[in-house]
Amino acid sequence: MSRVCELTGKKAMVGNNVSHAMNRTKRTFDANLIKKRFYLPEEDKWITLKVSTAALKTINKIGIAAALKKARAKGFIK
Repeated sequence: MSRVCELTGKKAMVGNNVSHAMNRTKRTFDANLIKKRFYLPEEDKWITLKVSTAALKTINKIGIAAALKKARAKGFIK
C-alpha cells in the first residue's frame, strides 16, 4: 500500500540533502502518516484509515463524518 493519506491525498515530496560543502543528493520527505481506527455512529461500524497527522487534527475539529464527506467531494474516497 502506498504512503498516501486517504483523506487529504498528501504523499511524499522530493528534495535534496545539502551538505556543508553544498553537495546535493536526492531524498524524499515522507508524509507523517498513522493508521487509525474511527467509529462511525451513523453506520454503527469501525473503519481503519491511513491518515496524516494534519488530517487527524481536522477530524478532531470537524468530526469524522464531515471529514469523510469532504474527502469524497475532493475525490480521495469513492
